[in-house]
Amino acid sequence: MRHSVNTAALRKSFSRVYIEEAALSHDKTARILSNLPDVTPVTVKDYKHVFNRPGQNAALQKQAPALILAVKKPPYLYAGAPVCQSFGEAHFTYTSCAMNCPYDCEYCYLQGMYPSGDVVLYVNTEDIFAEVRRVLKEHPLYLCISFDTDLTALEPVTGYLKDWAGLAAEEPGLTLEVRTKCASYDSVAVLPVLRNMIFAYTLSPDAVIRAFEHRTPSLERRLAAVKQAIHDGRQVRLCFDPMLHIPDFAEVYGTFFDQVFSEIDAEAIRDASVGTFRIGADYLKRMRKVRPSEISYYPYTLSDGVYQYSPAENTTMLRLAREKLLAYLPSDKLFFWEEMT
Repeated sequence: MRHSVNTAALRKSFSRVYIEEAALSHDKTARILSNLPDVTPVTVKDYKHVFNRPGQNAALQKQAPALILAVKKPPYLYAGAPVCQSFGEAHFTYTSCAMNCPYDCEYCYLQGMYPSGDVVLYVNTEDIFAEVRRVLKEHPLYLCISFDTDLTALEPVTGYLKDWAGLAAEEPGLTLEVRTKCASYDSVAVLPVLRNMIFAYTLSPDAVIRAFEHRTPSLERRLAAVKQAIHDGRQVRLCFDPMLHIPDFAEVYGTFFDQVFSEIDAEAIRDASVGTFRIGADYLKRMRKVRPSEISYYPYTLSDGVYQYSPAENTTMLRLAREKLLAYLPSDKLFFWEEMT
């Protein structure tokens, strides 16, 4: 069986826990530590003294990351980045109550964004919630809460999804998107079924998972989680993003799309998103230093500060995806990121 992050492995992997002084007395700090009974925490004055310290090897740290508990300072909400899909939402926003992911995907932009492979959890989520409630008095909010991490994978330690679900249940003007590769459904199963909480499962061909999505569950296990979520009546989005220009991509992705919809009822999902790999120029520059690979050193095309596949490659890949997916889904359920095509 492929090694991937599960509840027991996740708790064991955090053999070191650092706590920022400002986070020591917070109730969520106590809650998180209760889920990690075998570790002895170390207090630090400022979490950045650990997370931003020089001379780190983020790729090596990914093998056994430390957990850092800290207090987040404003701003709490951010406008969605141009490289992200907005799904037509007028108030497309994201927040970070955690930084870094327990998974280790070679194409992940977080490698170019953060200097460390350690995971930071912000314990003052009530401040983020207060800002959300303030904004909701002005207009509805579409909020992505799992961009810079995988909150579903971290849920056995944090309990944050339960907190977010409680907020969504009280605020009908709030729509949450939870992006995840996690196949463990136990933490999701206990949450209320809400129309305004979308579980967006990132799916990839097994060839991509094995080569580039280290420590993540297999496609088979992800599909099983998707089917459970659908069975429970949850809002489910399928994310075929990023598509990678691998050898034999047409055959690999063509077979992959057919496999997905041989198991998933297309009528039962909310929608699907599709996009080819793209990354900000500054992030790619840092990725090439910390993790030189066939992903980071691919001969991309630079356009408006974003590295992408060439227009011809993008067009070919997205055309394949569109033709395959339109056999299963109506066009109004398909969202494509296609900046250059």
